[in-house]
Amino acid sequence: MNSRFLYLTVGLLIGLAIGFAGANALNRRGMAVGTANNPLANPNTAPQPNQPQGGMQADVAATLERAENNPEDFVAQMKAGDMYAQIGRFDKAAEFYKRGVSLEPQNPAANLVLANALFDARDFVSAAEYYSKVLEIDPSNLNARTDLGTTFVERQQPDFERAIVEYEKVLQQDPKNEPALYYLAIANLRKGNRPEAERILTKLLEISPTGELASRLKRNLDQK
Repeated sequence: MNSRFLYLTVGLLIGLAIGFAGANALNRRGMAVGTANNPLANPNTAPQPNQPQGGMQADVAATLERAENNPEDFVAQMKAGDMYAQIGRFDKAAEFYKRGVSLEPQNPAANLVLANALFDARDFVSAAEYYSKVLEIDPSNLNARTDLGTTFVERQQPDFERAIVEYEKVLQQDPKNEPALYYLAIANLRKGNRPEAERILTKLLEISPTGELASRLKRNLDQK
């Protein structure tokens, strides 16, 4: 990697990370490397939030340089993607995750974090492609199926019926799945079926009367 570009990139990452909950806040779904349930790497290798800035900068530089200099190193690509995802640079995260997926195309965790990064970059069409890949590998992944449905709700030309199909598949396996219920209600509300959204709100309140998703759905209904 060009040394000047590396210096600028490291500086940007450090500056953003310090302002982003101590460089250790993760995306809502978790990263591919260094998380508690992740089989890809030892979580003890993740940067520590209280690490001095000099040490943090060295770690960032080493991670990016390793990824650039070792394009066939799967873990290096995924760690670089994690680093960008932690600071909300989901477009850059997706670049490195794509490299990782090209090396291990049947790895469900790698496909999932790539789909998540594309989702958070609001590239919903591409995100759907990789959520679908996750489901080809692991059809039982209800989170991936819920997010797949949501890509059809959030894209510029929504397909609410397709989204509803995916949410209903989730609910067939887990009738009390709160995210699927919430997004099913949102899909119905946006397509103009308010009574169905209200029915789902009642069900969410039965499952979790003080739950965040029930409260959020109620706010959405109140605004319509």
